[in-house]
Amino acid sequence: MESQIEQQLPEVSAADYGDDSIKTLKWNEHIRLRPGMYIGRLGDGTSPEDGIYVLLKEVIDNSIDEFMMGCGKVI
Repeated sequence: MESQIEQQLPEVSAADYGDDSIKTLKWNEHIRLRPGMYIGRLGDGTSPEDGIYVLLKEVIDNSIDEFMMGCGKVI
């Protein structure tokens, strides 16, 4: 039995995929196109698992770690 995702994917043969299929993005374009790959769940800010809160937590955790190692005097 095929999964629902497999049913939605179009069939692509090797002949359909070539050098013309490869797209080179600018250094920051891939982040704009797929931010969920980098920050996790995008959400709307109502859940603690939303990406903006994950980013904020990382900044605070990293700042505290650097401070504790003596690499800074103020956070």
